[in-house]
Amino acid sequence: MHLMSDGVQKSAGEKLQRALAKLTGNPVMGILTGLLITMIIQSSGATTVMVITFINAGLLTLAQSVGVIFGANIGTTITAWIVSLFGFNFKISAFAIPIFGLGFFLALPKKSRFKNLGEAIMGFGLLFLGLSGLSDVFSFDASNLTFLTKMQSWGIGSVIISVLIGIAITALMHSSSAFGAIVITMAYNNLITWETACAMTLGSNIGSTIDAVLAGFGSCADARRSALIHVIFNIFGTTLALIFFTPFISFIQWITPGKNIAIQLSMLHTVFKTLNTIVLLPFSKQLVALTKFLIKDDKNAALKNYHLEFQDSVGKESIAMHVIRVEKEIADMTDVVTNMFDRLQIGFTKRDTKFIDEHMESLEDAENYCDQMHEQIVKYIVSCQHLPMTDNQRTNLSIMLQVIEYLEAMTDECFAAGMLLQKSIEKKMKFPEEDMEHLIPYVELARQFLQFIRININKHLDSAKLELAQELEDQIDLFRKNLKKIARKRLESGADVKAELLYLDLIRQIEKIGDNAFSISSLLAQTV
Repeated sequence: MHLMSDGVQKSAGEKLQRALAKLTGNPVMGILTGLLITMIIQSSGATTVMVITFINAGLLTLAQSVGVIFGANIGTTITAWIVSLFGFNFKISAFAIPIFGLGFFLALPKKSRFKNLGEAIMGFGLLFLGLSGLSDVFSFDASNLTFLTKMQSWGIGSVIISVLIGIAITALMHSSSAFGAIVITMAYNNLITWETACAMTLGSNIGSTIDAVLAGFGSCADARRSALIHVIFNIFGTTLALIFFTPFISFIQWITPGKNIAIQLSMLHTVFKTLNTIVLLPFSKQLVALTKFLIKDDKNAALKNYHLEFQDSVGKESIAMHVIRVEKEIADMTDVVTNMFDRLQIGFTKRDTKFIDEHMESLEDAENYCDQMHEQIVKYIVSCQHLPMTDNQRTNLSIMLQVIEYLEAMTDECFAAGMLLQKSIEKKMKFPEEDMEHLIPYVELARQFLQFIRININKHLDSAKLELAQELEDQIDLFRKNLKKIARKRLESGADVKAELLYLDLIRQIEKIGDNAFSISSLLAQTV
């Protein structure tokens, strides 16, 4: 199942994952999106991890995530239906080895376009080969396992113990689908009773939330809230089902045609998830409000300490999740740079002590914060490079490393320009009024270039946008030459040397910011 899910995710590429961020306009669409994607990749845990990653990256809102999480929980029941309909009634195990062989030959060539699809087909073949093996293993008399027969005679105690077993084993396996397949096989071979199988299946729903909980660590407040919604959904539904346990499982037997216990368990899983969704969907807003009450907002008022931890135990099968996380951090770093420059622009327009009092400490904090971002994002990307990835992903990660270098350099330049302004204010240096008037449009041009980078960060720049970036760079260079000429003429005519040299330094710092912005533009044009 792992091989099949992993192969499907890789063969679908980032397109499937990014579609999640675009198809969640309303709760119904969110449910359908979560349902469809989970049916394809065979893992509600993987879908929920995607959701948490997208919220953390700002691509999904918390409200949008609710429907997707509900849909993912319904979609994960498809595996139980595959097992119950084909795993026993139809001897697909006879075709398992040929199916595996087909996948193997597709995946064999190192540069095959169908390598990931081949892995998915291999996983599909192994799934039914494994089911056949499980069925053979569990074909003995249940009385041989005395602890199971004793436990199943403890009434309500056996139900609670079975739920706990379902929680624990699913959490260890990181897959309710895989554990569900085992439970169905055990029940089909009379190793466990109908009641025990139902209780284990219900418990597995709580155990399946482990991936969401792990993915929530180190994420933003809304991402952690989304993980909590996933946990609440399954705990609420399981608790409700246990309260009405006997009538609920009797209802499942009544609506399921025939006496096939495998199909009955699949029906239980689907009905449980669907009813849970129907009950909780009208309370989506209240659910969001509850998680906001339980998990407080992040304190981002001051940029002091930055923390980015590489979760190698979550999403390691899909590099796309990590790439999206890096993109989010780079976008955040770009925001910090543009905010620094906005503060700097205030200093150019109003060169007074108020600028020092209100903005210099924030500029220093932001510069230190970006130093931390630079170090930790680079470390994160290096960790990503040890994971299996496509050539395009490797190229883009390499480009991201360079983009971060230029962004960090721009923070240094913004702070250096701020220090120069502070020095000119403290030393009470006088600049001719026309000098500052010439400087204002020059600074504004650099700000426009930074906004251009902010809007287009993490996107591929086509030739038209790259041409626009080149025009901005050329205009900044032309401005710089003219301003330097004017400053040199004033020096020759006997102007204050210290003031004019500082003025030239300010011009040079703004030019460096423009140069780095153009370097980033050139890199974005190389992304694939």
